[in-house]
Amino acid sequence: MMIIRLFFISILTLSCTSKNVVYKSAQYSQTKNRFEDPNFPKEHKSIFDLLKWTFFTSKDEWPNWVELKAKPQLLTPDINQVNLTFINHSTFFLQTKDLNILTDPIWSQRTSPVQWAGPKRVHKPGIEIDKLGRVDVVIISHNHYDHLDSDTLVQLNELYQPTFLVPLGDKALLESLGIKNVVELDWWEKVDFNGHIITFTPNQHWSKRGIFDYNKSLWGGYVIQIGNKNIYFAGDTGYTKYFKDIYKRFGAMNLSLLPIGAFEPRWFMQDYHMDPEESIWAHKDLHSKKSVGIHFGTFQLTNEARDIPEKKLKMYLPSNQLSAEEFLTLSPGESRLFDL
Repeated sequence: MMIIRLFFISILTLSCTSKNVVYKSAQYSQTKNRFEDPNFPKEHKSIFDLLKWTFFTSKDEWPNWVELKAKPQLLTPDINQVNLTFINHSTFFLQTKDLNILTDPIWSQRTSPVQWAGPKRVHKPGIEIDKLGRVDVVIISHNHYDHLDSDTLVQLNELYQPTFLVPLGDKALLESLGIKNVVELDWWEKVDFNGHIITFTPNQHWSKRGIFDYNKSLWGGYVIQIGNKNIYFAGDTGYTKYFKDIYKRFGAMNLSLLPIGAFEPRWFMQDYHMDPEESIWAHKDLHSKKSVGIHFGTFQLTNEARDIPEKKLKMYLPSNQLSAEEFLTLSPGESRLFDL
């Protein structure tokens, strides 16, 4: 296991390079030639921390394969509704009355720059990629391989010709894949899709795909405004003041998609990935009417067992005066119609 993990780290480290490009962004440091979060709590983890995690901690065992039971129910909802289908990991299909949105799509077998090494999926996607019907917008939170999967994006572009929204710094990557309809966004920048506003929002994370591109592109989440209703997709993030900032700017969220997995060991992951209790705090900071857990159960990226994120979420709900219907999880392939 250690050899496999070290091999995968080497693959990630050597996978690609990045040219220095200067961006006119408040988040971009021209002295360091990279994006920086002014509110990040401390220094990012070092290669020595990574080696310590790799060699001196153990991972709980995951199943080799899980058969799916849920059947997706795609439909066109009424105004002030969203039909939400969980596909896998952080990939959700949001269907509104006249706009269909995919979040951080990944249909590949592995979350890796290659398909012969790296974390492998333990269940099939909840719906086949060519069965979505219509995709208008694809939103990408950051460039890690489990959130920006090149093979999947190429397939989506060929099948549906959607608009791709990406963080500042990632447009060139998509264009290198032959994808032309790309909009690059800085924090708080927005795009109008026939009156539906999608805004790229700050969160606490980082970006990297290879040895020379640490924080060469931005990271974040998205607020999707459907009329006067708000849907929030968090992407990957540690617990941060930005949730309260988003509430102050947009008001309460009607529905939030919040990460609950890939959080152990805490000494390594806490700054980058929320645990389930912190996700509940984010739900409260956002004054979210309902939240759905994401970023769990498909790829073993960290140490905790596959079922722990959902178990811990359920455990922490009562002490936070929340019900299982206020912060819930869906099974891969499950669809749920939400009133906004």
